[in-house]
Amino acid sequence: MEMAIGINNSIKPTFCLNPIRTRSFNSTSPFVKTQSFARLNKKLLFNGCFSKNPGFNSVKCSVSEVADTDTAAEAAAAATERRSKLMRRSDIRNIAIVAHVDHGKTTLVDSMLKQAKVFRDNQVVQERIMDSNDLERERGITILSKNTSITYKDTKINIIDTPGHSDFGGEVERVLNMVEGVLLVVDSVEGPMPQTRFVLKKALEFGLAVVVVVNKIDRTSARPEFVVNSTFELFIELNASDEQCDFQVIYASGIKGKAGLVPDNLAEDLGPLFETIIRCIPGPHIDKDGALQMLATNTEYEEHKGRIAIGRLHAGILTRGMEVRVCTPDDACRFSKVSELFVYEKFYRVPVESVEAGDICAVCGIDDIQIGETIADKTFGKPLPAIRVEEPTVKMAFSINTSPFVGREGKYVTSRNLRDRLYREIERNLAMKVEDGETADTFLVSGRGTLHITILIENMRRENYEFMVGPPKVINKRVNDKLLEPYEIASVEVPEAHMGSVVELLGKRRGQMLDMQGLGSEGTTLLKYKIPTRGLLGLRNAILTASRGTAILNTIFDSYGPWAGDISTRDQGSLVAFENGTTTSYALFSAQERGQLFISPGAEVYKGMIVGIHQRPGDLALNVCKKKAATNVRSNKEVTVVLDTHLEYSLDDCIEYIQEDELVEVTPQCIRMLKNPKMGKKSR
Repeated sequence: MEMAIGINNSIKPTFCLNPIRTRSFNSTSPFVKTQSFARLNKKLLFNGCFSKNPGFNSVKCSVSEVADTDTAAEAAAAATERRSKLMRRSDIRNIAIVAHVDHGKTTLVDSMLKQAKVFRDNQVVQERIMDSNDLERERGITILSKNTSITYKDTKINIIDTPGHSDFGGEVERVLNMVEGVLLVVDSVEGPMPQTRFVLKKALEFGLAVVVVVNKIDRTSARPEFVVNSTFELFIELNASDEQCDFQVIYASGIKGKAGLVPDNLAEDLGPLFETIIRCIPGPHIDKDGALQMLATNTEYEEHKGRIAIGRLHAGILTRGMEVRVCTPDDACRFSKVSELFVYEKFYRVPVESVEAGDICAVCGIDDIQIGETIADKTFGKPLPAIRVEEPTVKMAFSINTSPFVGREGKYVTSRNLRDRLYREIERNLAMKVEDGETADTFLVSGRGTLHITILIENMRRENYEFMVGPPKVINKRVNDKLLEPYEIASVEVPEAHMGSVVELLGKRRGQMLDMQGLGSEGTTLLKYKIPTRGLLGLRNAILTASRGTAILNTIFDSYGPWAGDISTRDQGSLVAFENGTTTSYALFSAQERGQLFISPGAEVYKGMIVGIHQRPGDLALNVCKKKAATNVRSNKEVTVVLDTHLEYSLDDCIEYIQEDELVEVTPQCIRMLKNPKMGKKSR
């Protein structure tokens, strides 16, 4: 532990022992190490080590003080001049909770809501209350950003819970302009992960105040000092300013609802976290007397209210029944009227008559409002800067269902239905793009990753759509006559016993190892690779197989780089149905000797449908509907047919499995794979 001594002529020398702020760095880079120590010394000065009463009883935060004077390095000159004329509201805090997947954002929000008395004492509240979408609860992940609010000591805190998967990074980018600060939640064992880097980079670009929350501090293998050091080095790598590097650290256990300023002395509630939010996150800059401006950051739809625009009011006052001008980023304007107005109080939307600048509200009555448009004053309204998100890296082809089973289960099966639904999706999902394909019934959908597009496919299934999708393909670029492809940073947590097979698998897919380190005392190793996005297609199942289901894979887009060469993602072929019919035990008994099957007896199949994985390269056509011949000869003993357990592939598994000449048929009740009839055969 390091010690800083402060000397002043008027007071006695004061010793400051602050385990939260002292750092020890093991960086191999001389530049990073020099920068780290230089900024560390500045952090010790910021932390009151030269003050009369240093200690842990009060939260001192220089971030909010710096933010009040608007000296953020990223702020443009025009923005600085404009902000100097603004006032800051002290009764509101707007924050977003950002983190890597499974680091405990939503669980922490649950505890914050409970301790803020959002629910009655006798009210039954389900876990992860913010994950209200059925698909979110089934998968255990956050997909959409959601708003709520709590009140702490007469201060309203608007909270936005954001997704942790890199595929939904567009949701994070979209909401950051609604807030003045973020809670960066980091796991006490894993430390900063790929998505941690992405969300922190975006927060720093917006000039937001950052409070680091080291969550799950009650884990037996927690290593808070390493996590804080790693997070500080991440700030340095992202070129954060000295003021941004002076972040406050809170240690918490989201599931127990406890927080504190030191890891081994947590309070009995989240009081230290709430106090830190009030002190370290600045209130919103507002122009109360200026012309109305509100950027539509999110939209929802209700049957009785129509489309609802959600955003933060940047200037002016918005009232119910007010006539407004709706401006687009290209200065095209139209007029409309606000029919209803809501603010977020606790876990609900509450109708109000007016909203002042700085608060987050929901507006009804503008049926054609789009994300990125500005609700402005009818006379003097000007548009706010548009929301910009990063470009997609993966695309998939959607087409109408052409299988023999078309129309049996789905309600919407035509190309017009498919087109309307896809173009409706991009109105809300800014990180996704849709364009017409080569034929009238084909559409190309581009997204941040396969999971991003798979969630859309699953939602359409549940809405009674029936269609087909092709294999995912990366979006390449050509710069100066050189072919570039997207690269991603892959982090794999794997037990040491299976590390060799995982390293071999990643090497075959053109991965380059960047780092390898042990995680705590659990015998787990963290591998970091830079790998082409092509190499990630179908990798998740392969890694689970190689590690006996124990590995955890996380990826995030890094940059475009030179073409890495050919990559083989699947060595085995497919077993293909020979004819239409119903499968029998007799036929499957002999078919299972050729590989692993996807189907069970009594399933309906059609010619060209994939029914299993061939044990050798190349496809093999099988008759899985053959029946045992009936004869007059009685056998002395009935032959018992014993079938192996068939594989049950989910939608994600099917999309990872298929190759260039294969398709996935998606219906409300079934997911089937088939050979693409428009492409040449690859059979043996």
